[in-house]
Amino acid sequence: MKADMDHPSTLLLPHWVDTIRAYTAEAEQLGKLHPAQLELVYQQQWFNLLAPATYGGLQTPLPQLVAIEEALSWADGSLGWVVTLCCGAGWFVGFLEPGMARQVYADGQCCIAGSGAATGTAEITGEGYIINGSWKYASGVHHATYITVNCVITSSGVPVLNADGTELILPFIIKRADVALLTGWKYMGMIATGSDAYEITGVYVDKSHCFKIDAEAAVIDTQLYRYPFMQLAEATLAANLAGMALHFTDLCVPAFANKATNLRRVSPAHVATMMDALEVQTTILNQSRAAFREAVEASWQQPDDEALLTQVSHTSRVLAKTARECVGALYPYCGLLAASPDTEINRVWRDLHTASQHALLTFMD
Repeated sequence: MKADMDHPSTLLLPHWVDTIRAYTAEAEQLGKLHPAQLELVYQQQWFNLLAPATYGGLQTPLPQLVAIEEALSWADGSLGWVVTLCCGAGWFVGFLEPGMARQVYADGQCCIAGSGAATGTAEITGEGYIINGSWKYASGVHHATYITVNCVITSSGVPVLNADGTELILPFIIKRADVALLTGWKYMGMIATGSDAYEITGVYVDKSHCFKIDAEAAVIDTQLYRYPFMQLAEATLAANLAGMALHFTDLCVPAFANKATNLRRVSPAHVATMMDALEVQTTILNQSRAAFREAVEASWQQPDDEALLTQVSHTSRVLAKTARECVGALYPYCGLLAASPDTEINRVWRDLHTASQHALLTFMD
């Protein structure tokens, strides 16, 4: 297994990175991506990475997707996360009725946000449903043209049950105009994701707004939409955390230099200790990245192999854990610069430690 992984900067043009990073502080103040960042996202169609080609999307194979998303999160954690979550929601279009899908992508700046929590209801009414509910933490919701929701299906107010007695839960796609945003994101990091809450009250939609995430229900019959959603989600989120960790390790170089230059109590031996730690942690991170990429590639080549899919889940969780631990091992050497909320290295630290709280990658099994 190789540990000399390519740096994510090789996938992004330098002026793209300059544009993304030039507005990160302002994006935090706005609580959402800056218009200049968004313009770049639209130009490069990053929200469409997983959208079906038949509707103008890029339909990116998973191995290439995780590399791109890692690179974007290396450029900026919040932007990478918004792109990942929103283009992930775009993957759902592969399961939508074609007429509805064409309506969604009629807007050249289409962006889909949403939540996986089943905190709404969809009451069966004639040929459609009446949607009610509230949902938390929808990254990119301020830029969305459509929003997805998970709902418990009800009939006459009573939950419809599956054959095994559990409640039937289905996702829907809703026009942004029918959704009310609520201030809800009050955490230390990922501030520019604008991951606010939203609610829907008494909105009627016809049945074309409802879909089912299942390989057998895919309307676009290609491998991307037959690939299991769980492993796709785990892999894309893990790639984001890896990108943020790589950004932090990059920033350790000037942080260590600043500490060595300005603190008389830092001896040459201390500098050597810091640089050795950086080399060790970077190697560990790259080894985890390599194992993860190999697992993703193998599962993409044989998507019906359960053992290979299990390995994607495992290496995704290992990579998330490794990203946290590598950053944690280097943080004490960075000085107060890393503790100041106005610095880039602190923003990366906050973003990583906030994003890594995602429940999908918290536990190893």
